[in-house]
Amino acid sequence: MKTVLFVCSQNRLRSPTAEQVFSTRRDIEVASAGTNHDADTPLTHDLVAWADIIFVMEKVHRTKLQKKFKASLKKARVICLDIPDNYEFMDLELISLLKARVSQYLG
Repeated sequence: MKTVLFVCSQNRLRSPTAEQVFSTRRDIEVASAGTNHDADTPLTHDLVAWADIIFVMEKVHRTKLQKKFKASLKKARVICLDIPDNYEFMDLELISLLKARVSQYLG
């Protein structure tokens, strides 16, 4: 089973939406976190090391991930979804974007 981590800034809107949308799949295990120190669930070395695939919402998240968690990024593939912070939690347009962009990597 693949482990998938979704990352945004605060872990309040985009990444928790992604986690909820993909949590029903039986072929993957999902989690979400934020890059900011005051995120609802802050990104940790353990989470980064756990993940097979890390989906970041923006390039800035990939940069922070690669700088702060380089030692833990040994196995994970990092993919930027290019989804700006313009959506509310469980926004239908956000869900549609997530499904379209993530599904090509998860099958």
